Amino acid sequence: MAIAVHAGLGDPAPKPLNYAAATLDAPRPAVARPLVQIALLLDTSTSMDGLIAQTKSQLWRIVNEFKDSRRDGQTPIVQVALYEYGNSRLSPINGYVRQILAFTTDLDRVSEELFRLVTNGGEEYCGWVIRDAVRDLQWSHAGNDYKAIFIAGNEPFTQGTVSYVDACRSAIGRGIVVNTIHCGSEAEGREGHWMDGAKLAEGRFMVINQDAAVAHVPTPYDDRIAALGIELNRTYIPYGDPTAALAAQNRQSAQDAGANANRLAGSSVERALTKASSNYRNSTWDLVDAYREKTVTLEELDDSRLPAELRGRSVAEKREYIAAKTSERARIQGEIDSLNRERNRWLEVNRPASTAAATLDRAFSEVVRSQAIQRHFEFPNHP
Repeated sequence: MAIAVHAGLGDPAPKPLNYAAATLDAPRPAVARPLVQIALLLDTSTSMDGLIAQTKSQLWRIVNEFKDSRRDGQTPIVQVALYEYGNSRLSPINGYVRQILAFTTDLDRVSEELFRLVTNGGEEYCGWVIRDAVRDLQWSHAGNDYKAIFIAGNEPFTQGTVSYVDACRSAIGRGIVVNTIHCGSEAEGREGHWMDGAKLAEGRFMVINQDAAVAHVPTPYDDRIAALGIELNRTYIPYGDPTAALAAQNRQSAQDAGANANRLAGSSVERALTKASSNYRNSTWDLVDAYREKTVTLEELDDSRLPAELRGRSVAEKREYIAAKTSERARIQGEIDSLNRERNRWLEVNRPASTAAATLDRAFSEVVRSQAIQRHFEFPNHP
């Protein structure tokens, strides 16, 4: 089934941070970095197991659309929010809608929550969940930031007491594009007003086969890229509340394992590419990221909030230790980037003619770049 795409909008974005090119004490940019804000609204009613499975396996590929992007020479900060709707386990008073995560740069948390989703029958109120996302999330006020809702489901867009017309108009009134992804036929999506919802908010209407297997062409470089992605974990220095830092480390390892379980969908490779980019930011628990972003001061950081290997050391020794981990991270990230360039060259020659079904990753890719380009984002490594 071909992806149906109608009426669009867009923004470009920046490139992965090169740790090797940055010093630990590099000044922060004077101009605010551009934002990419993506809210995923997923139908978790009984029939949507395929959609959830695709989203789990393709989160990293979705985020990687902005891996090499720039706006005004700067890499964007990518934030993801997550909602579920249409699940009978949710409160009918709240329209069977639940905000799972507000906007966050913690992509491991997003992945973790996706793996926790369980489908169950319910009422699918598209207008309600769009209204809640527009109203309750902390959307950027900057006109050129890329702000987009992606709502996926299969029942008519018209269900519920909240008008989808009002919700979509409210979204675009705040510069938020609404892209609709119908899990079914194009004709059913049109009849169910999924196309109309996208048109109202200057977005795209798409149809996907939610039960199709996501296409991935294995290459000779995949195993090494995936292994290097896991090697990056040894460059992280947990700090702060010991319980929270340990939970974050365990979450990182668990999401590596989840991606590895989806190797046939390319998840382990895509996750490694994400971890080698500036989209993967962990300054709330990793001292390398926190020190680079200047969100901590070593002179003021109590030893009780440091790992055992740094306690009792001088500030100079702590800086040296962080610098060594920063350098090691840069080396591994550089090797991942180099291998990925070789991988892309291999795919140019060896990729088979596309017979892939319309799946979530393809739908997202076709839309997000064109919309971001309209917001003056650039994608230097893509036509």
